[in-house]
Amino acid sequence: MIIQHATIVNEGERFTGSLLIRDGRIASIARDQEIHLEGEDEMEARGCVLLPGVIDEHVHMRDPGLTNKGDMDTETRAAAAGGVTTVFDMPNVIPQTTTLSLLEERYRLGAEKCHVNYAFYLGATNNNLDEICHADPHRTPALKLFMGSSTGNMLVDDVNQLRRIFQHVDIPIMTHCEDTTRINQRMTQAKELYGSDPSIVHHPEIRDAEACFQSTKLAVQLVRETGARLHVAHLSTARELEFFFPNDDQITAEVCVAHLLYSNADYSRLGSLIKCNPAIKSAGDRTALRRALNDGRIQCVATDHAPHLLSEKEGGACRAVSGMPMVQFSLVSMLQLVDEGVLSLERMVELMCHHPANIFQVSQRGFIREGYWADLVLVQRNDSPWTVTPQCIQSKCGWSPRMGDEFHWSILSTWVNGCQVWDGRQVNQQVHGAPVLFRM
Repeated sequence: MIIQHATIVNEGERFTGSLLIRDGRIASIARDQEIHLEGEDEMEARGCVLLPGVIDEHVHMRDPGLTNKGDMDTETRAAAAGGVTTVFDMPNVIPQTTTLSLLEERYRLGAEKCHVNYAFYLGATNNNLDEICHADPHRTPALKLFMGSSTGNMLVDDVNQLRRIFQHVDIPIMTHCEDTTRINQRMTQAKELYGSDPSIVHHPEIRDAEACFQSTKLAVQLVRETGARLHVAHLSTARELEFFFPNDDQITAEVCVAHLLYSNADYSRLGSLIKCNPAIKSAGDRTALRRALNDGRIQCVATDHAPHLLSEKEGGACRAVSGMPMVQFSLVSMLQLVDEGVLSLERMVELMCHHPANIFQVSQRGFIREGYWADLVLVQRNDSPWTVTPQCIQSKCGWSPRMGDEFHWSILSTWVNGCQVWDGRQVNQQVHGAPVLFRM
């Protein structure tokens, strides 16, 4: 397959060129010229932009155990339609992915069902340190550690147990940082003031900035004590940014698309559709997070894609479940922020493609380089916008907080390991992804 005359954006550069895909890999990149070979299919891409496929290192596909609202098939279809070629899936499924045997079972399911490349986190509990220490670093992106906002044995908030984990784990530790004790206290207070299910507008007051700040502070302190490698998920506050520094390869941070798009003013419009943990907070927090995209304190943009049934989103700060499906619309949402001047196209590619590959040491993906796997997405900006409707949504839950929104950018084609999985209209369900390898 030859892609001709595309505007290629990669590693801080933007240039016109052509690209040859052969045997699933990028065989040749020709700057400012065409590639002609007998018998090769060609795609004319003049006026289009060719990017590395997005690596979303934070999704919840719900498979196994919660497949009434999402599964590896439907959610990777959504990913492919959105230009996402690799997903790292979270362990809080049923049963929770907290043993090596359950981790292997998820990889078996992924091989059967995933239409993009995939990897699975091992989850920390209060008593699985031996399992964690035997995880294969070449097949496990990181350990997922819920320092808040989880239930049962996956909530690890005892400082001594946290310290043991930070001391003994060799793979990166990815944390969800919220102080559960503070959140529980503030929920009790909110119920006393507003009733058993406080309005959704109180969600960022209950799961407030202080809960995030204190938990992130503890995680960073443990890194300073132990030398562990830390990646903090879904930053949502300006205050937390003080813990992060540009080009730091030991302590890194992710921001999710929803925290870049919305503020607490949007609860009146979208209600519980944008309820997530940590909560979407103030416009000032959103501005600070956007600024940190450019100064290097935030190194990754992900989604925390979390499909739920619409019926589960009914209610307020207590009853409505937290999480939203976003993987299909993350790239077009970020391209919209590029149009608004929030960041450059080159910086967006770093945050969504290059940096996730570097932080997790992904083997031969995340860049447009000769010899690398051909995980690619072709996008185009049009004068006439298109609108998100339920009919275009690939996720099993059938909704998105972006329903009714208009976009000028379109995902024209997505390739996974050199195979076209999305052609701008439908997903080729015969295409399957591959397990991601790390630190190779």
